[in-house]
Amino acid sequence: MNIVVIGGGLAAANAVAELRDRGYTGDLTLVGAEPHLPYERPPLSKGLLLGSDEPDSVFVHDRAWYDEHQVTLRLGTRATGLDRDRKQVLLGSEELPYDRLILTTGSTPRRLPALEAGSIPVRSLRTLDDSLALKKELAGHLLLVGAGWIGLEIAAAARQAGGEVTIAETAAWPLLGVLGPELAPLFAELHRSHGVDLRLSTSVDRVEGAEVLLSDGTRVRPDLIVAGVGAVPDDGLAAHSGLATDNGILVDARLATADPAVFAAGDVANHDHPSLGRIRVEHWDNAIEQGKHVAGSVLGDTTPYTRQPYFFSDQYDLGMEYLGHVGRRGYDELIVRGDRANLTLVALWVRGGTVVAGLHLNDWDAADSLRLLVGATPENLDALRDESVPLPRPDEG
Repeated sequence: MNIVVIGGGLAAANAVAELRDRGYTGDLTLVGAEPHLPYERPPLSKGLLLGSDEPDSVFVHDRAWYDEHQVTLRLGTRATGLDRDRKQVLLGSEELPYDRLILTTGSTPRRLPALEAGSIPVRSLRTLDDSLALKKELAGHLLLVGAGWIGLEIAAAARQAGGEVTIAETAAWPLLGVLGPELAPLFAELHRSHGVDLRLSTSVDRVEGAEVLLSDGTRVRPDLIVAGVGAVPDDGLAAHSGLATDNGILVDARLATADPAVFAAGDVANHDHPSLGRIRVEHWDNAIEQGKHVAGSVLGDTTPYTRQPYFFSDQYDLGMEYLGHVGRRGYDELIVRGDRANLTLVALWVRGGTVVAGLHLNDWDAADSLRLLVGATPENLDALRDESVPLPRPDEG
């Protein structure tokens, strides 16, 4: 059997490693559009941007690993088409045959063309090259458009580098869609306390030369604009080949498409999760775990992918982890335990008696408890509400 993986990110790297770990000895090719070896993306807005990580530290494996495991690398090569009838990946004028195909093409930053109307440079943060370029400009005046996770992490890195930061966010609070109105204000206060000019319910009205006019009437003259308004799945290759797409490549519970020879994982996969329904997750942990899982599915394992979404963030002295997914159905209750003022707490989102999501801020001892609680329906919610009762831990059975 000949397996081809398209995509040079974390999901691709974990897929090829898992295939070899599971004993697959056939031909294995990884096609990546970037010239770099597959790498991890969290350091791009964290350690690499802050200068605490070296560029070489982001790579999942070194080149020798791919040679030792007989993985053929086609880096700096973009797949331009897919002929599913003939089972061929088109690489420009070249054809690459496959018996099984794994699509891990990821996502691309959402563009705001209106930002590019003036003379101010506009960047996004998605690739290793993006991070290295942005690192050189952190000490200037940055206008960040969007106060999501990436935007806030860039803001923290810039302030720590001595830069001036203005953020324009259209929502009433940063991270409102994820944290809700109860906790999102904590992140607004965090950044304002570190000198960020955070402008909420504010958009970019227009760019005129070297000046940006915001919807609240403010005029700013930044050295750089960074667009942090989310990403879109890079599913064009799949769509043009006739595979079903809708905010990503539609896959079943085991990450298989309707074509029995084609699978998808990572950011680009719109997954039919057994308990959460259709969901597309753009986080580090999902790329790792779906990359591993899809390898088993390609080799015939019928086990569904059931892992809960997980992500983490570091901003200034704040560290947090989030597990689960509230989704469009929302929640009935938010249980908060700890000290909001000092940003040390645990939060649990509950719907219908089930803990659908949870996070901690600077409470690393709670991480294992979150893994135990999220997705579960505790018999006694009052015990979770009572801070004098410790959170359950896995070692308690």
